Amino acid sequence: MTKILLLSAIVFGAGIGIPTMAAINANLGGKLGSPVFATVILMALGFVLSVSYLLFFQGVPSWPTQTPPLWTFAGGFFVVFYVLSVTAIAPIIGLGNAIFLVLLGQILATTTIDHFGFFGTIQDQVSFRKIAGIALMILGIILARKIS
Repeated sequence: MTKILLLSAIVFGAGIGIPTMAAINANLGGKLGSPVFATVILMALGFVLSVSYLLFFQGVPSWPTQTPPLWTFAGGFFVVFYVLSVTAIAPIIGLGNAIFLVLLGQILATTTIDHFGFFGTIQDQVSFRKIAGIALMILGIILARKIS
């Protein structure tokens, strides 16, 4: 149980980091006059930190004997798409609106991915209870934010 609480706290912290990173990077994009340049800087720093962590804690990795399927590398596209989109759009529609729309997309995508077990995830069937919970979350997003 303690391990689950620790892991949950880490993921909760990551959730806090998403809008924080979006606000900081949107600000950087405004200061630089380019959301794309701000995204490049963010990704470069992320690359350096990731490589440093990998080498310090795990050492030099070896490439697997079988190359993973190409689709498994698509996460790189999605992270750049997310960061660039929020960096460019949050200053226009507001950080709260941007993040709440991201949250809405996450809720719908997560439900679909879990239901079908896409990408090797644990399959978790959609139930009436889950649909009701999702509907309440969506209603909460609509009530909390006004997209204008």
